[in-house]
Amino acid sequence: MRTQNSATSRTTIAVTATGSSRTETTGTASGAGAASPAGARGAASAVGTTGASGTRAGSAADARAASAPRSRGTLLAGLGVVSFSLTFPSTVWGLESFGPWSLVAVRSTLAALIAGAFLLAGRVPLPERRHWAGLAVVACGVVIGFPLLTTLALQTSTTSHAAVVVGLLPLTTATIAAARTGRRPSRAFWLAAVSGAVVVLGFTLQQSGGSFSTGDLYLFGALLVCAAGYTEGGRLAALMPGWQVIGWALVLCLPLMAVASAVALSIEPVHLNAHGVIGLVWVAAGSTFFGLYVWYRGMAAIGIPKASQLQLAQPLLTLFWSVFLLGESLPLAAPVAAVAVLVCIAVTQRAKS
Repeated sequence: MRTQNSATSRTTIAVTATGSSRTETTGTASGAGAASPAGARGAASAVGTTGASGTRAGSAADARAASAPRSRGTLLAGLGVVSFSLTFPSTVWGLESFGPWSLVAVRSTLAALIAGAFLLAGRVPLPERRHWAGLAVVACGVVIGFPLLTTLALQTSTTSHAAVVVGLLPLTTATIAAARTGRRPSRAFWLAAVSGAVVVLGFTLQQSGGSFSTGDLYLFGALLVCAAGYTEGGRLAALMPGWQVIGWALVLCLPLMAVASAVALSIEPVHLNAHGVIGLVWVAAGSTFFGLYVWYRGMAAIGIPKASQLQLAQPLLTLFWSVFLLGESLPLAAPVAAVAVLVCIAVTQRAKS
């Protein structure tokens, strides 16, 4: 027992000597022990105050750091939507010079060559074997299926009509994404998404006289294949850079599209003019490569469901381009649909997913 007290005394003296002045008596150990709780409380209070301030500052910094990628992702996805909104008018221009099969094959071939050049310049390694199946889905849906079906539809449908039908793409994408990824957006999200889709569908039926045409069937098929491609591309964009996703999907299609270009150009007549060339260049470099590049990056940052809802604005932008570039008459119901769709976009962006 005496040995334990002696050891305690020596230990206390050592600590006190380290902290300030050296003390030789054991009584000082008791004094230090008595003073220690007050000192500890003061130190704890100071540390607690500093810690609280540091925690608040750290939380604010974390919030700002977390919001930056979301804002950047929304901007990138928005740029993708703007690029896509020009696709239909550009396709109509392209059809002035090329047949539908030639236009689709040549645009995919040119986009694949651009993507391949970027991949080579960046010395990007080949994707892992487990990613090639997903890339094939992206290729079939986004690179081949959607361009082909919409181009065939635009032979009989106006740009404005096709634009509002494709306005159903966000809901289709969100539904397939929920089934594919297992995520379940909130009820508010679904209510707003369905409301936006109902507005677009009602607008379409009103403009087409209450029935669906052959062009509409092509467009509905395009919705399904494109939504599947977007969903799989969004999943892959979380594992590799978005531009590499669309880049490899395009390169995967290059052999097939090169052969298809040669065959289609030999069968369908070509009448080159300024509109046709500009349309071809935009759908190849603008919509197919750049648009999908920023779109997949945006989806990876903010999630597939919320990014898909930004596309509710695409029909409205396409309506504007159809009037400005093609001289089509703007439907009277467009302003009403525009306001309703923009409200749905605002709700879906705020809804927790």
